[in-house]
Amino acid sequence: MSENILVINHTAPFDGAHIREGLDMALIFAALDQNISWLFKGPAVLALKQGNDASTLGIKNYFKQLKTLEIYDVEQVYVCAEAMKRFALTPDDLNIDAQLLSVDEQQALLSQQSKVVSL
Repeated sequence: MSENILVINHTAPFDGAHIREGLDMALIFAALDQNISWLFKGPAVLALKQGNDASTLGIKNYFKQLKTLEIYDVEQVYVCAEAMKRFALTPDDLNIDAQLLSVDEQQALLSQQSKVVSL
């Protein structure tokens, strides 16, 4: 039975491995035929900015994998509209398609989930 699972990332892309863990979690749940949504809040929206390259820090460049989410049926990717504004980003600045959500829309998304994982 498929469940609605929301993965939420809150931290900046180079602050630990939280974004990478979120990616791994989303892909694992998708492989188990779960209905996955992924929400980027706060500085986590910077992980979706075009031109990110983790290899310059000596770590695996997982940012390229973000572009493959649709292949793995992770098609519901969301970003906090307020965080996008705070970091002066527009949807055109992102390396993948993501839907902007207001705080109220984020609350509605949360209410639709069976499980929520916050990183």
